[in-house]
Amino acid sequence: MKLTDKQWGKLKDLIPDGARRADGKGRPWRDKREVLEGILWILKTGAQWSHLPAIYPPYQTCHRRFQQWQKQGVMQLVVEALAKDLQERGEVDLSECFIDGSFCMAKKGGLLLGKTKRGKGTKIMAVTDAGGTILSVSIQSASPHEVKLVENVLEERFIEDLPTRLIGDRAYDSDPLDEELKQQGIEMIAPHRKNRKKKKTQDERKLRRFKRRWKVERFFAWLFNYRKCVVRYEYKEENFKAFILLACMLILLKPFMR
Repeated sequence: MKLTDKQWGKLKDLIPDGARRADGKGRPWRDKREVLEGILWILKTGAQWSHLPAIYPPYQTCHRRFQQWQKQGVMQLVVEALAKDLQERGEVDLSECFIDGSFCMAKKGGLLLGKTKRGKGTKIMAVTDAGGTILSVSIQSASPHEVKLVENVLEERFIEDLPTRLIGDRAYDSDPLDEELKQQGIEMIAPHRKNRKKKKTQDERKLRRFKRRWKVERFFAWLFNYRKCVVRYEYKEENFKAFILLACMLILLKPFMR
């Protein structure tokens, strides 16, 4: 998968160069742009590392660099830098943000896995701004209810500022959640569940914002264009999260595709 020159211009200073030996010996490191493009090919196709085409650096090199960058937190730092750049240019709108979760089937063992009616898997949680820009992603066990995962995805946001309003579906209809977010200065807007026993608390006029919740659903549609994110084959949850962050990086770079 090839990056455009504009996209690489945004990334080249965020991707670290390989460390050189003090004695100057050893083979020179492969070009980091070529390596990143090889990793992105794996992300896009969902193929095994050994199937990486010969036009990219050896798959062992790409896999080793992927592991190094993951351990260094490079993917998180890159998406944070891109999101911060958008915010500084006034392209992030926190007046209303949208939250949702999506189930991802897991084929191997590992942490952050949970059993559901759909099978064993991981829950991908996401928050987007008013325009659909991705602001936060987290991965958690699929077993807990999404209400219990809200705090975690907010903590893992890419920018420092919190949303003014958070809009979700009926899964987020919870008085304790409303109170918890209110203490952080966030207004939770979600339609009431049909089986709600307590009195209604939601102002239906504010629910007009709910019709724009498709923006977070669109993010998941974009995310699952990258096949490595559709099914979790990684045993280590941090490797799966790294692929999710790489997909977010490409989504944030969409304006620079030409």
